Amino acid sequence: MEPIIQISLDLTNIDESLEVARAAVRAGVDWLEAGTPLILAEGLHGVRALRREFPDVPIVADLKTMDGAGLEAEMMFQAGANMVVVMGQAHDASIIEQVKMAQKYGGKVMCDVMLCPDKPARARRAEELGVDYIIVHTGFDERNMMPGLSPLDDLPGVLAAVTIPVQAVGGLTIDQAIQTLEMGAEIVVFGAPLVISGTEFKPADPDFEPIIRNIVERVKRTTVGSGARSDVVTTGDS
Repeated sequence: MEPIIQISLDLTNIDESLEVARAAVRAGVDWLEAGTPLILAEGLHGVRALRREFPDVPIVADLKTMDGAGLEAEMMFQAGANMVVVMGQAHDASIIEQVKMAQKYGGKVMCDVMLCPDKPARARRAEELGVDYIIVHTGFDERNMMPGLSPLDDLPGVLAAVTIPVQAVGGLTIDQAIQTLEMGAEIVVFGAPLVISGTEFKPADPDFEPIIRNIVERVKRTTVGSGARSDVVTTGDS
């Protein structure tokens, strides 16, 4: 199967998010992510707006949930999200509650292992608890304070620890994102500056559709490495 391409809408208002989403879908993107900045700014309204505009496109809600995971997931699933994100640093109980809600609504759960002391072990435990995807994430603030950090450093260990699809997130160039596919990642995340400004949560270029189209074309030409277990590639960050 061809890689599935997801774009993260790390913007702070619905109008800009819909503008980028329309361009992304026209360019061939398959999945849309309601990024954390959009969820903080617009909440359920942002997810509902995406669902109204794109009734058939899968939507990820990047909640970064630490507590109250069942309620948060239920609200997002009811608003139209297909996937929600819980943090690996959260208690097992929170992961379990989010998985329960995903099962109730026919959705999926992604577990973000950012800042976990032992990312492979936490990813393995999250898989045991029923999550569907693992996110290997080097955070925005973390990268800004300590230049040179990359999710590529943590990716091999996590890939070896789990059997479910894995994505790598955080400041990756197009070439690095494609490299994660070759390493065996099933969901790979391009750094937000490729589509969204690296210093402000707004579109990086007013003429972003050709940029997105170029990304899509390059990814579609990529051969997924022999270690890959699925078929998903994403563009996003936060």
